Amino acid sequence: MNKKPKIFIACDTTSLTKVKKIIKQSKSNKIKIGYKFGLEFMNCKKGRQFISTLKNKIIFVDLKLNDTVNTMVSAVKALKDLKINYLTVHISSGLAALKAVKKVSGFTKIVGVTTLTSLNNKDLRIIGYNKSVKNLVIHQAKLAKKASLDGLVCSPYEVSTVRKIFKKEIITPGVQIGKRNYDQKRSMEAKKVKSDWLVIGRAITARRNIKKNIQNLAKELK
Repeated sequence: MNKKPKIFIACDTTSLTKVKKIIKQSKSNKIKIGYKFGLEFMNCKKGRQFISTLKNKIIFVDLKLNDTVNTMVSAVKALKDLKINYLTVHISSGLAALKAVKKVSGFTKIVGVTTLTSLNNKDLRIIGYNKSVKNLVIHQAKLAKKASLDGLVCSPYEVSTVRKIFKKEIITPGVQIGKRNYDQKRSMEAKKVKSDWLVIGRAITARRNIKKNIQNLAKELK
Protein backbone atom coordinates (compact mmCIF):
# COMPACT_ATOMS: atom_id res chain seq x y z
CA MET A 1 0.00 0.00 0.00
CA ASN A 2 1.34 3.43 -0.98
CA LYS A 3 1.90 5.98 1.73
CA LYS A 4 -0.28 9.07 1.67
CA PRO A 5 1.39 12.10 0.06
CA LYS A 6 2.29 14.75 2.65
CA ILE A 7 1.89 18.46 2.04
CA PHE A 8 2.29 21.64 4.02
CA ILE A 9 -0.17 24.32 2.96
CA ALA A 10 1.54 27.71 3.10
CA CYS A 11 -0.70 30.11 5.02
CA ASP A 12 0.90 33.28 3.65
CA THR A 13 -1.48 35.99 4.77
CA THR A 14 -2.15 38.31 7.71
CA SER A 15 -5.85 37.43 7.72
CA LEU A 16 -7.03 35.11 10.49
CA THR A 17 -10.30 34.64 8.57
CA LYS A 18 -8.39 33.34 5.55
CA VAL A 19 -6.24 30.99 7.65
CA LYS A 20 -9.33 29.59 9.40
CA LYS A 21 -10.91 29.05 5.97
CA ILE A 22 -7.79 27.27 4.67
CA ILE A 23 -7.73 24.94 7.69
CA LYS A 24 -11.47 24.26 7.56
CA GLN A 25 -11.56 23.52 3.81
CA SER A 26 -8.37 21.48 3.53
CA LYS A 27 -9.34 18.33 5.39
CA SER A 28 -8.53 15.24 3.33
CA ASN A 29 -8.31 11.50 3.87
CA LYS A 30 -6.13 11.11 0.75
CA ILE A 31 -3.34 13.50 1.76
CA LYS A 32 -1.61 14.11 5.08
CA ILE A 33 -1.78 17.88 5.64
CA GLY A 34 0.21 20.26 7.81
CA TYR A 35 0.18 24.06 7.87
CA LYS A 36 3.15 26.34 7.22
CA PHE A 37 3.26 29.76 8.83
CA GLY A 38 6.00 32.12 7.65
CA LEU A 39 7.22 35.61 8.41
CA GLU A 40 4.04 37.31 7.18
CA PHE A 41 1.64 35.48 9.49
CA MET A 42 4.02 35.16 12.46
CA ASN A 43 4.64 38.92 12.41
CA CYS A 44 1.02 39.98 12.17
CA LYS A 45 -0.75 41.22 15.28
CA LYS A 46 -2.70 38.07 16.14
CA GLY A 47 -0.65 35.45 14.32
CA ARG A 48 1.34 34.03 17.21
CA GLN A 49 -1.68 33.95 19.49
CA PHE A 50 -3.72 32.09 16.85
CA ILE A 51 -1.06 29.40 16.49
CA SER A 52 -1.08 28.91 20.25
CA THR A 53 -4.77 27.90 20.01
CA LEU A 54 -4.35 25.23 17.30
CA LYS A 55 -4.92 21.66 18.43
CA ASN A 56 -4.13 18.36 16.68
CA LYS A 57 -2.56 20.07 13.68
CA ILE A 58 0.92 19.62 12.20
CA ILE A 59 2.47 23.07 12.55
CA PHE A 60 5.46 24.18 10.50
CA VAL A 61 6.86 27.60 11.44
CA ASP A 62 9.10 28.88 8.66
CA LEU A 63 11.21 31.67 10.16
CA LYS A 64 14.57 30.71 8.58
CA LEU A 65 16.39 31.82 11.72
CA ASN A 66 19.82 33.14 10.77
CA ASP A 67 21.65 34.95 13.57
CA THR A 68 24.27 34.54 16.27
CA VAL A 69 24.27 31.32 18.32
CA ASN A 70 22.82 32.97 21.44
CA THR A 71 20.09 34.82 19.56
CA MET A 72 18.99 31.69 17.71
CA VAL A 73 18.95 29.57 20.86
CA SER A 74 16.95 32.27 22.68
CA ALA A 75 14.48 32.49 19.77
CA VAL A 76 13.89 28.72 19.80
CA LYS A 77 13.31 28.80 23.56
CA ALA A 78 10.90 31.75 23.13
CA LEU A 79 8.82 29.68 20.69
CA LYS A 80 8.56 26.60 22.91
CA ASP A 81 5.10 27.43 24.27
CA LEU A 82 3.65 27.11 20.74
CA LYS A 83 4.21 23.35 20.44
CA ILE A 84 5.63 23.69 16.94
CA ASN A 85 6.27 20.45 15.04
CA TYR A 86 8.77 21.86 12.52
CA LEU A 87 10.89 25.04 12.66
CA THR A 88 13.28 26.31 9.98
CA VAL A 89 16.75 27.69 10.55
CA HIS A 90 19.11 28.83 7.84
CA ILE A 91 22.13 26.59 7.29
CA SER A 92 24.09 29.79 6.54
CA SER A 93 23.96 30.56 10.28
CA GLY A 94 26.84 28.10 10.70
CA LEU A 95 27.54 24.73 12.30
CA ALA A 96 27.82 26.01 15.89
CA ALA A 97 24.40 27.69 15.72
CA LEU A 98 22.78 24.65 14.09
CA LYS A 99 24.12 22.29 16.75
CA ALA A 100 23.13 24.65 19.58
CA VAL A 101 19.57 25.05 18.26
CA LYS A 102 19.17 21.29 17.84
CA LYS A 103 20.31 20.77 21.43
CA VAL A 104 17.54 22.98 22.90
CA SER A 105 14.76 22.15 20.39
CA GLY A 106 13.05 19.40 22.42
CA PHE A 107 9.85 18.21 20.73
CA THR A 108 10.30 20.55 17.72
CA LYS A 109 12.02 19.20 14.61
CA ILE A 110 14.71 21.57 13.36
CA VAL A 111 14.77 21.92 9.60
CA GLY A 112 17.73 23.44 7.78
CA VAL A 113 17.05 25.72 4.82
CA THR A 114 19.58 25.34 2.00
CA THR A 115 19.32 27.83 -0.89
CA LEU A 116 16.04 29.66 -1.54
CA THR A 117 13.99 28.40 -4.50
CA SER A 118 13.74 32.02 -5.72
CA LEU A 119 17.50 32.05 -6.50
CA ASN A 120 19.43 30.64 -9.45
CA ASN A 121 23.15 30.46 -10.32
CA LYS A 122 23.23 34.05 -11.56
CA ASP A 123 21.67 35.31 -8.30
CA LEU A 124 24.27 33.40 -6.26
CA ARG A 125 27.12 35.04 -8.22
CA ILE A 126 25.61 38.48 -7.56
CA ILE A 127 25.46 37.72 -3.81
CA GLY A 128 29.09 36.59 -3.87
CA TYR A 129 28.98 32.78 -3.92
CA ASN A 130 31.31 31.04 -6.35
CA LYS A 131 29.51 27.69 -6.15
CA SER A 132 26.61 26.64 -8.38
CA VAL A 133 23.22 26.14 -6.70
CA LYS A 134 23.64 22.36 -6.87
CA ASN A 135 27.13 22.35 -5.32
CA LEU A 136 26.15 24.85 -2.63
CA VAL A 137 23.10 22.75 -1.66
CA ILE A 138 25.28 19.61 -1.48
CA HIS A 139 27.65 21.47 0.84
CA GLN A 140 24.73 22.71 2.97
CA ALA A 141 23.21 19.21 3.18
CA LYS A 142 26.52 17.89 4.58
CA LEU A 143 26.45 20.61 7.26
CA ALA A 144 22.85 19.73 8.16
CA LYS A 145 23.86 16.09 8.54
CA LYS A 146 26.84 17.06 10.69
CA ALA A 147 24.56 19.13 12.94
CA SER A 148 22.08 16.19 13.22
CA LEU A 149 19.18 18.33 11.98
CA ASP A 150 15.79 16.62 11.63
CA GLY A 151 14.93 17.87 8.18
CA LEU A 152 16.15 19.82 5.19
CA VAL A 153 14.50 22.27 2.78
CA CYS A 154 15.61 22.19 -0.84
CA SER A 155 14.10 22.81 -4.26
CA PRO A 156 12.66 19.94 -6.35
CA TYR A 157 15.82 19.89 -8.48
CA GLU A 158 18.15 18.98 -5.61
CA VAL A 159 16.05 16.27 -3.90
CA SER A 160 17.69 13.22 -5.52
CA THR A 161 21.21 14.57 -4.88
CA VAL A 162 20.46 15.57 -1.29
CA ARG A 163 18.94 12.13 -0.53
CA LYS A 164 22.36 10.54 -1.04
CA ILE A 165 23.77 12.69 1.78
CA PHE A 166 20.86 13.51 4.10
CA LYS A 167 18.70 10.56 5.16
CA LYS A 168 16.00 12.31 7.22
CA GLU A 169 12.96 14.30 6.09
CA ILE A 170 13.19 16.50 3.00
CA ILE A 171 10.72 19.35 2.58
CA THR A 172 10.31 20.94 -0.84
CA PRO A 173 8.84 24.33 -1.74
CA GLY A 174 8.64 25.57 -5.33
CA VAL A 175 5.88 23.08 -6.09
CA GLN A 176 3.24 23.75 -8.75
CA ILE A 177 -0.14 22.21 -9.45
CA GLY A 178 -0.18 22.06 -13.23
CA LYS A 179 2.01 24.44 -15.24
CA ARG A 180 1.54 27.68 -13.34
CA ASN A 181 4.65 29.05 -11.62
CA TYR A 182 4.66 32.01 -9.24
CA ASP A 183 7.93 33.67 -8.09
CA GLN A 184 10.12 30.56 -7.94
CA LYS A 185 13.04 30.00 -10.29
CA ARG A 186 13.57 26.33 -9.38
CA SER A 187 10.03 24.97 -9.37
CA MET A 188 8.41 21.77 -10.63
CA GLU A 189 4.98 20.15 -10.97
CA ALA A 190 3.88 18.36 -7.78
CA LYS A 191 3.59 14.91 -9.39
CA LYS A 192 7.30 14.98 -10.37
CA VAL A 193 8.65 15.91 -6.91
CA LYS A 194 10.02 13.00 -4.85
CA SER A 195 10.48 14.50 -1.39
CA ASP A 196 8.82 13.68 1.97
CA TRP A 197 6.79 16.88 2.21
CA LEU A 198 5.67 19.27 -0.52
CA VAL A 199 5.03 22.91 0.39
CA ILE A 200 2.20 24.38 -1.68
CA GLY A 201 0.67 27.80 -1.15
CA ARG A 202 -1.03 29.92 -3.78
CA ALA A 203 -1.75 26.99 -6.10
CA ILE A 204 -4.18 25.83 -3.39
CA THR A 205 -5.11 28.99 -1.50
CA ALA A 206 -5.23 31.73 -4.18
CA ARG A 207 -7.91 29.97 -6.19
CA ARG A 208 -11.42 30.10 -4.78
CA ASN A 209 -12.32 26.50 -4.05
CA ILE A 210 -9.64 25.19 -1.67
CA LYS A 211 -11.45 21.88 -1.15
CA LYS A 212 -11.57 21.27 -4.92
CA ASN A 213 -7.89 22.21 -5.28
CA ILE A 214 -6.97 19.62 -2.63
CA GLN A 215 -9.02 16.98 -4.47
CA ASN A 216 -7.27 17.84 -7.75
CA LEU A 217 -3.90 17.63 -6.03
CA ALA A 218 -4.76 14.21 -4.56
CA LYS A 219 -5.55 12.96 -8.08
CA GLU A 220 -2.30 14.41 -9.43
CA LEU A 221 -0.22 12.78 -6.67
CA LYS A 222 -1.90 9.33 -6.95
